[in-house]
Amino acid sequence: MTASVSHPSLILASASPRRRELIARLGIEPVGISPADIDETPHSAEIPRDYARRMAREKALAVPSDGYFILSGDTVVAAGRRILPKTEDEQSARQCLQLLSGRRHRVLSAIALKYPDGTLREKLSETIVRFKRLSQAEIDAYIAGGEWDGKAGGYAIQGSAEGLIAWIQGSHSGVVGLPLFETRALLKSAGFAIG
Repeated sequence: MTASVSHPSLILASASPRRRELIARLGIEPVGISPADIDETPHSAEIPRDYARRMAREKALAVPSDGYFILSGDTVVAAGRRILPKTEDEQSARQCLQLLSGRRHRVLSAIALKYPDGTLREKLSETIVRFKRLSQAEIDAYIAGGEWDGKAGGYAIQGSAEGLIAWIQGSHSGVVGLPLFETRALLKSAGFAIG
């Protein structure tokens, strides 16, 4: 089945329920979900901005178009030039939170849109976030809640961590995982009907 030019259809190259919820806010319902299976290891000396862009591009390119648009994204939490991991255990989550406590960090959210003809367009959102100085009890409570599991930098802003964030400058949706301003611009330029 080939997507109509006048009514473009989209495949989301992500299994993230948060990205699906966010894109729904733009009135877009993907016709399919096709998570890209790629190696997400940063290259030696790769800076966070380049890494986020490369991941979004590679995810979009890894999913066959079959006449559809492919939207992919990647969110990177960076402390200076250091790319923080997607935490998979309590120890790494605790280390991230201790590192981020009381200091500013950047959240880079890259998106890529692959057209049916293979053309690729991309955008990057950069947000600055500052946690309050976290007490050991606050870190322990956050770890116990389990929201850190699989999250870049060990936290999910859409959960209880939001109450620990002193301020944010930039895109809240970008920190969640899909910067809606940039996503809307990419989709509108591709002919999607967005109000």
